[in-house]
Amino acid sequence: MRAIVTGGAGFIGSHVAAALLAADWEVEVIDDLSSGRIGMVPAGATLRQIDIRDGDAVQRVFADFRPDVVSHHAAQASVAVSAREPVFDAQVNVLGTLNLLGASVAAGTHRFVFASTGGAIYGEVPAGTRAGLATRPAPASPYACSKLAGEAYLESTRVLHGLPYTILRYANVYGPGQNPHGEAGVVAIFARRMLRGEPVKINAQKRAGDDGCVRDYVYVDDVVDWNLRAIRGAVTAPISNVATGEGTTTRLLAEAIKAAAKSSSEIGVADRRPGDLERSVLEPERDGRAPISLDVGLRRTVDWFRAHPHD
Repeated sequence: MRAIVTGGAGFIGSHVAAALLAADWEVEVIDDLSSGRIGMVPAGATLRQIDIRDGDAVQRVFADFRPDVVSHHAAQASVAVSAREPVFDAQVNVLGTLNLLGASVAAGTHRFVFASTGGAIYGEVPAGTRAGLATRPAPASPYACSKLAGEAYLESTRVLHGLPYTILRYANVYGPGQNPHGEAGVVAIFARRMLRGEPVKINAQKRAGDDGCVRDYVYVDDVVDWNLRAIRGAVTAPISNVATGEGTTTRLLAEAIKAAAKSSSEIGVADRRPGDLERSVLEPERDGRAPISLDVGLRRTVDWFRAHPHD
């Protein structure tokens, strides 16, 4: 079986590509390396360094490789960038996805798995509740809008061309290999800084000095498991929340990482970042498996960063 993994030189995509290779799939990675790194592409996968906005290049790769399945993780994934450059965000996340869908139809692809965002699509989630599939999307950023548009285009492609799909709405994914540089996941940033003994700051939920925003942190291995089952057609629902259903404040997260790193780092405070959701917790889809606990996941992540101090 053959799979194309877009964004396979990035954090989640590289984990999915590695898992497919371990299951004896042929894998080609499409990545323009704007944020991904060649070193993240797993051994055994072929890298096609193209931009998904380049429709002709996408068509050539698909016509040559003829993938059975597409796992689409390439994205403009920064809320802040989407607010500054909404047209660029739409070019990557909407037009890029349309290029992939068109190429999938032309190549006779059997299934399309789409990495979406539960952490942004649902907007603010009130205290004491979780956003489930019945929750009406309330995108509050161009990034969330572009991901929701991608979901709609998947359904229209199914109706018009019969391409089966699975949408996986991720909560806040963390784990080994996450980018600790720039606008990256807070777990990676805190882990790297605390292992160096450097201070970290908690961006406020409402005002400086509070416990920070509340997020649902899901470990990357659980995300990979959902992707593999979706790729094999074992996830029957068209949309699934990939989450734990547990909310964690930034302060609790920082304290847990500090303990795992055995760090002396100071935990400081900062103002609220414009555009940050105050609370995002999802209702996970139950599949009979308990998600990896935050303590276990953070310990594994910190251990990875300790072993890879320069990555």
